[in-house]
Amino acid sequence: MTGWTAGDIADQSGRIVVVTGANSGIGYVTARELARRGARVVLGCRDATRGKAAEELMRAQAPGADVRFAQLDLADLASVRAFAEALPEDRVDVLVNNAGVMALPHRRTVDGFEMQFGTNHLGHFALTGLLLPRLRDAGEGARVVTVSSGLHCLGTVDPRDLQMDDRYRRWIAYGRSKSANLLFVHELSRRLAAEGSPIVAAAAHPGYAATNLQTAGVRMEERALAERAVALLNRAVAQSAEDGALPSLYAATAPGVRPDDFFGPRVLQWRGAPARSPRAAWTRDDKASRGLWAVSERLTGVTYDWKG
Repeated sequence: MTGWTAGDIADQSGRIVVVTGANSGIGYVTARELARRGARVVLGCRDATRGKAAEELMRAQAPGADVRFAQLDLADLASVRAFAEALPEDRVDVLVNNAGVMALPHRRTVDGFEMQFGTNHLGHFALTGLLLPRLRDAGEGARVVTVSSGLHCLGTVDPRDLQMDDRYRRWIAYGRSKSANLLFVHELSRRLAAEGSPIVAAAAHPGYAATNLQTAGVRMEERALAERAVALLNRAVAQSAEDGALPSLYAATAPGVRPDDFFGPRVLQWRGAPARSPRAAWTRDDKASRGLWAVSERLTGVTYDWKG
């Protein structure tokens, strides 16, 4: 994978891809590049105005692209179910669980979960389970790519305080939600292997890429000075969304991707071409992943149907 770029993506003609959070940042770039290579791409976006604008822009940047916006709010489990039920495609070759929120002030989802855990993990857990039959129908080559973060190292999931009711700290909550992403991929990989499925579940992270994630939290609190400081930092040291999307694109399309792989930028996990990324030992803990799976099924009401 040395020096791997978007130009190395193989032809995706005939493949059907769902990308969450595809209206901006690395989700937009991921969707656009897959569409450029011939995939039919469903843009799962919370905001209809932004989602439709992204669809139009994508068609302008990639003439002939087969892309379609569909409403999806991962902070609302009813929306997740509605999205899955309304999806007209009879199979899904690639699901990219990209959407996320970062370091927000304390908020709750529609269903009452802490916003970062609810959106980043539970919403994608539910979506993947609901789309699993269509991933199975895609057969050989089907993949689930979940976008985590190098900042998962800030903390692992605490089963005693999943919602961080005792003491909410925004960056710890973010780190825990990103550890939950990796625990999810670990357990999903184990369960897929147990049923003999060819579906590959892998994870990726963008390093430090300039997107609107960094400014969302301070903007919600109307901290204009902090927002300007973050914007300046992004311009000074962050890599572009185009480069930040490369690990996701690699995980979604490259040959040799293995179950439970984790890809990020090569240089200090910060920037550069994609490479296998180190991860905290707790994200491969079988007991923790099984426990998170059980509680995720209970909280979302989505139970995966396993064969064999």
